[in-house]
Amino acid sequence: MSPKQIVALVLVALLALGAGATAALVFTGDDDGDDSSQEQTPESTPPTSATEPVDPSVTEPPSPELAEFYSQELEWSDCEDGKECATLTVPIDYRDPSAGTIDLALLRAPAEDPDARVGSLVVNPGGPGAPGTQTANDAESYFGDPLRESFDIVGFDPRGTGASAPVDCLTDEELDAFVASDPAPDDPGEDQQFGQSIEDFFAGCAEKSGEVAGHVSTNEAARDMDVLRAALREETLTYLGFSYGTRLGATYAELFPERVGKFVLDGATDPALTLRESTLSQAGGFQVALEAYLQNCVDGGDCFIGDTVQEGLDRISSLLDEIDDQPLPTEDDRDLAIGNAFYGLVLPLYSEQNWPALDQGLQQAFDGDGTTLLRLSDFYGSRENGTYADNSLEAISAINCLDDPTSISPAQVPKNLPDFEKVSPTFGDVFAWGLVNCRGLQFKPAYEPLEIRAEGAAPIVVIGTTRDPATPYEEAVALADQLESGVLVSRDGDGHTAYNKGNDCIDVAVEDYLIEGTVPQDGLEC
Repeated sequence: MSPKQIVALVLVALLALGAGATAALVFTGDDDGDDSSQEQTPESTPPTSATEPVDPSVTEPPSPELAEFYSQELEWSDCEDGKECATLTVPIDYRDPSAGTIDLALLRAPAEDPDARVGSLVVNPGGPGAPGTQTANDAESYFGDPLRESFDIVGFDPRGTGASAPVDCLTDEELDAFVASDPAPDDPGEDQQFGQSIEDFFAGCAEKSGEVAGHVSTNEAARDMDVLRAALREETLTYLGFSYGTRLGATYAELFPERVGKFVLDGATDPALTLRESTLSQAGGFQVALEAYLQNCVDGGDCFIGDTVQEGLDRISSLLDEIDDQPLPTEDDRDLAIGNAFYGLVLPLYSEQNWPALDQGLQQAFDGDGTTLLRLSDFYGSRENGTYADNSLEAISAINCLDDPTSISPAQVPKNLPDFEKVSPTFGDVFAWGLVNCRGLQFKPAYEPLEIRAEGAAPIVVIGTTRDPATPYEEAVALADQLESGVLVSRDGDGHTAYNKGNDCIDVAVEDYLIEGTVPQDGLEC
């Protein structure tokens, strides 16, 4: 449940502007689009030789059958606001490169100071499912001046996401119902409906997306990144990944340790955790974030939610129960159902700057109006004007379940509830039901899970934030320890991820490393 990294000030502005403001946020891809560049193209042939002399070692493939992909030359063209777009051709199945190809969408923001240019910085915003092209397009919001001046910021939509052969599983109407449904069923009828909806979801993926839906794993996306490195004519990959992007980066480092250049993994996940362990970890993370939000309200005096954190927790739980029984009306011709209420509540917890938006949503909801919480839920899913601007809600399940198909049946959830409710009295039941989410997966993963060590890789900087809701701090500590060359940097603060969040210590450490190669002190605390 790690959505694309949120531009906090834009989100607050969205709430102030009211209905329709999400139209100002542009995302690539379309849930039901028919752009031919997004289709599986078995007959296509990737471009071959580059026109400029290149050190042969840069484009040397890991196996001979991949040579035509590694030697391709990118054809960049102007797209918007000084940015450039291209496509990268990769095999659908790396085990059988002749079986067909897909095109990945690329966007780069050229270095703002050509004289200071260091090279290309490949970025990933997380998700999984978030389109990286949007991150590069919004480089001014995501990256400080030093990085934008020194690097071509290159974003790509990972396979199955955005405009890169996007996985499609449900119609927009079906997706609306899927998001609005109760994420923590509390009666036998809802239990059965929940399990069936998960199975219908994956049946839809297979029907609408075909073979591609079985080849959108992190392992395969990491292999795509090495083809991208070669196409950028970079001997090693310089990379900045946020949230899920840390799992993608760590996977790349394990597969191609000799190709690791300067790597920063911000908001790190622990790849060694089981599904149950990682879900428990995230449940606890969101509980900590909610309590930090409430503590801030209480410390400010005259808190509208309650005089203590516990009073606030009780009132929010009561509100969710009331919405479960009776959805709230809104100004948008749709009711706020319990699923929307959950997403509307957790989304602002990703950034302390978004807490005022949560204030507004809760105050309205206590007064019987679900408008703001519904809009927050829509923002989570990139929903605007009745449609979805990207397929992130579908891609997240398709990718996560190929990475780890572990699942339990609805009947097994009750025995797991006590452990989840212990770490998160507010959200525990929702996360416990999340253990069902891969039930009905119709594809066998192409690759077995990796043990992440990245032996022989250059230093990899791993950043954790102490009260990060989506990727709890302990996971960053664990990843830094697992990586042979891991360097841990800690931010004491709230919200998801650390870079460009107002902490100069973090920003300097990241920028000095990526630009100058100055490795931060292991254990640096900011």
